[in-house]
Amino acid sequence: MDKLVIQAFIGPFIATFFITLFVLVMQFFWLYIDDIVGKGLDFVTIGRFIAYVSATLVPLALPLAVLLSSIMTFGNLGETFELVAIKSAGIPLLRFMQPLFIVSLMICGVAFLFNNNIGPVATLKMRTLQYDIIVAKPALDIKEGVFYDRIPDYVIKIGKKDKDGSTIRNVIIYEQNVGLQDNVIVANKGTMIVTPDKKFLEFDLQDGWLYQEKGDRISTNTDFIRLGFKDYKKILDLSTFKLTKSNEDQFKGNYQMLNMKQLGATIDSLKKALKNYPKKVNEDLKPYLGFVKNLDSNWAKAKPVTLKKNQSFIDLLPDSARRQVLQGSISVANNSKAIIETSAMLYDNDYNNLRLHQIAWHSKITMSVACLVLFLIGAPLGSIIRKGGIGLPLIFSVIFFVIFYLLNNYGTKFVKEEVMNPTGGMWMATFVLTPIGLFLTYKALNDSQLFNKEFYYRTFKKLGLTKKKPEKPNPEDLQDNPAS
Repeated sequence: MDKLVIQAFIGPFIATFFITLFVLVMQFFWLYIDDIVGKGLDFVTIGRFIAYVSATLVPLALPLAVLLSSIMTFGNLGETFELVAIKSAGIPLLRFMQPLFIVSLMICGVAFLFNNNIGPVATLKMRTLQYDIIVAKPALDIKEGVFYDRIPDYVIKIGKKDKDGSTIRNVIIYEQNVGLQDNVIVANKGTMIVTPDKKFLEFDLQDGWLYQEKGDRISTNTDFIRLGFKDYKKILDLSTFKLTKSNEDQFKGNYQMLNMKQLGATIDSLKKALKNYPKKVNEDLKPYLGFVKNLDSNWAKAKPVTLKKNQSFIDLLPDSARRQVLQGSISVANNSKAIIETSAMLYDNDYNNLRLHQIAWHSKITMSVACLVLFLIGAPLGSIIRKGGIGLPLIFSVIFFVIFYLLNNYGTKFVKEEVMNPTGGMWMATFVLTPIGLFLTYKALNDSQLFNKEFYYRTFKKLGLTKKKPEKPNPEDLQDNPAS
């Protein structure tokens, strides 16, 4: 029996996992399609990027695959009355769910190891490559009648391009000349090709003119040169179009690229730094509040100065000292304000950074436990609905996964906005869905008709909420009363 249920689960699980992963990858590319298309990427770079994106989405695809495959497995067994035969043999549903419960625990372990060890590395490489792709310039595409300025220090306009894409006519090339007028090349026709290594753009121009201005940019005495040519070759550098590889070290410190051990160490460091902020602020303010350390031991016993009506402290100072005291007071106040505002800004930054690290730490556990929680929903739900295939199980799985996804996102948002603490916010989806899974398990153990429309029809009929069908007339009554 254990072998039967495991074999019935493995096939749908593998299929639904790859389908779910494909959908999530397509959603990612849909969001960033504008940053990727038109960059002239080779197939190797695209393949690497897809592999990195897929690896980062595995922890999200596993819970949905477990939910959908468990509903399909128990729905198929219920539809073919195999569950009925097993229950009639005296085997309870919990015993029948036991092998898949163990498999779900193993999937949770795999999800945790993947999320903790492989996920941060894949995220680091994916973000680095994504940054390189985004900052890369678009592929070379010079259109007719349009000034093209993507090549540094050059502006190119082509009047007409032949069908071969290489022969060009009415060419104008502006080359920036520092401090002087731009150098201009005008040609009636020519050819334009990109070298095989895609490093240079070659123009072989014919029948044209070259205009240059030479001399010192400070002086007004410059030479203007006009040169006519029959054949002229101009080579432009395309190195700026090449995809460059960034150093991964600049992204390593981000909380998304750390495992639980690294996150824990960073969290401890941030907590210690936050505790030291009051002491640090006091130390920074001491040089500007010098009167504090110069207070006399008997200052508390000193009699306060009494001011007359409409008299201020400045009136007690002699005229010669007023200006100096006011300027010193303003300077001390401004410096103290700057120190406090800077410290408050740094404190808020460290505090927000702490919550982001706590979110990442908890998410590595919650996304793994989600596989088990959604199994506790999918297995009893499949035994209740008793429908196999991909139709009805897909509807229920999407509904519950959307609930899980929204609760998880809202919990993350509440933690960031300090509405909830990290533990409550990141475990909110688990706390809400676990009772639902236990309730469905209880209903499945008692052969509940939770999704049986006949059960609701009979219930509404007893309550008088359904309309009675009109009785058919008796033929004999129609003969006795033809008018009716």
